Amino acid sequence: MKHLQTGVLIAATVSTGLMAGLFAAFAYAVMPGLAKSSDHTLVEAMQSINKAILNPVFMLPFMGAIPLLGLAVVLAWRGHGRSVLPWLIAALVLYLVAFMVTSGVNVPLNDQLARAGDPAHAGQLAATRADFENKWVLWNVVRALLHTAAFACLAWALFVYGGADQPHESRHTGASARTPAPAFRPGHPPGRAAPAGNPAPLRPARIPRTWP
Repeated sequence: MKHLQTGVLIAATVSTGLMAGLFAAFAYAVMPGLAKSSDHTLVEAMQSINKAILNPVFMLPFMGAIPLLGLAVVLAWRGHGRSVLPWLIAALVLYLVAFMVTSGVNVPLNDQLARAGDPAHAGQLAATRADFENKWVLWNVVRALLHTAAFACLAWALFVYGGADQPHESRHTGASARTPAPAFRPGHPPGRAAPAGNPAPLRPARIPRTWP
């Protein structure tokens, strides 16, 4: 059970971290770069990105993180590592909110942009860009922050979970180090310690014999 819980927690952390990194990259690199481009370039680039991103490499961690987080919460509740449960619940809530932002705001904006058609033949590209860009950028920053916060919660949960057994082991190690070695006293065979508080038996003194 503990190995399963560890594997699920690591998988959930990696999946959430991948999503945080992806949306953060859009926030600090992709969209600032496209902001300096023409209307035609931005519309064409985002339409192509929105089509290309629908692949298993993206969908597996994006969708799979939710059941992984749910399973991590259940395993922590029922088994080892209850100390990380609040962090797992916080990560799950943050991820679900970010997922709703994506599905409720960014995806509809992507669909709206797709309906504009081929930018080479579409008219009013400036209006299409204005209806899409600022709102999409704002909510992408929101979901990037939410995913990053969820990832931070999971990273801390992993740290706490990994150190949960160390104090217990240290106590045993310290107790073993402080256990004194058995004391041996004269008159007792090796392997048997002399009883505490009992002096070693005294041998009678030998009286020299004298001749008359």
